[in-house]
Amino acid sequence: MAEFLQFLISGLTVGAVYALVALGFTLIYNASGVVNFAQGEFVMLGGMVTVFASAAGVPLPLAAVIAVVVALVIGLLLHRLAIEPARGASAVTLIIITIGASILLRGIAAIVFDKQFHKLPGFTGEAPIDILGAAVQPQSFWVLGGAAVVVVALYVFLEHTLLGKAVLATAANRLAARLVGINTTTIMALAFGGSAAIGAIAGILVTPITLTNYDVGTLLALKGFAAAMLGGMGNPLGAVVGGLLLGLLEAFGAGYLSSTYKDAFAFLVILIVLFAAPQGLFGRRAVERV
Repeated sequence: MAEFLQFLISGLTVGAVYALVALGFTLIYNASGVVNFAQGEFVMLGGMVTVFASAAGVPLPLAAVIAVVVALVIGLLLHRLAIEPARGASAVTLIIITIGASILLRGIAAIVFDKQFHKLPGFTGEAPIDILGAAVQPQSFWVLGGAAVVVVALYVFLEHTLLGKAVLATAANRLAARLVGINTTTIMALAFGGSAAIGAIAGILVTPITLTNYDVGTLLALKGFAAAMLGGMGNPLGAVVGGLLLGLLEAFGAGYLSSTYKDAFAFLVILIVLFAAPQGLFGRRAVERV
């Protein structure tokens, strides 16, 4: 029982991070139709900026705020300098642009920071908490709680604010949204900035548990993409469920099978979804009228 609970909490913790990355994918995809493979680099920036700002003497809460602001600004610049000039380009071209942005951000991070692994101290200490025989790090509760707050805040924003409804309208039909006076360019910029901030928050929350360095974003982006596809690309609820399921699959697979293949489960999920259910768990089947 203790072993099962240990794997369960570990899976939910890492799954919450995947869910936040998948939410970033979903937010941008809904607003602009772009699959942003630079999303993992925002997670990296959240952790790295917080680590180096904290090492420079900035209090940890302020360092975290600075990291989120830095990621948000870079997300806005990505849209303004790379995505907006390519408006009207094919989906493949836009994907290649985001992959290029990911490589660029990774290279800049290696120069500005370094290539070493770094870790933040736990927000409420490092001593594990015993839950029915399972040793749980206090930071796991910060990750789960922080992810829940982000999900609820995003839901309230989208469903109960005028700006959020403009995002939903743009996602539903960009041309119709433009015709009723919504500035879709601004909405898309907001989506890039918001997804960057969500990624940075994920990086800040998880860095006390898993080490961070300039190169961690690539694998996180792939796993977040797998989670978004599993849940149904474009569905926020699906992104959350897909992230949690992928985290649980990794944890139980590594625990009961072999940790050697832990990272392979994300790619296995992508293949299964592509072949068996391209629309994902919560996605809608595309219908084309002729």
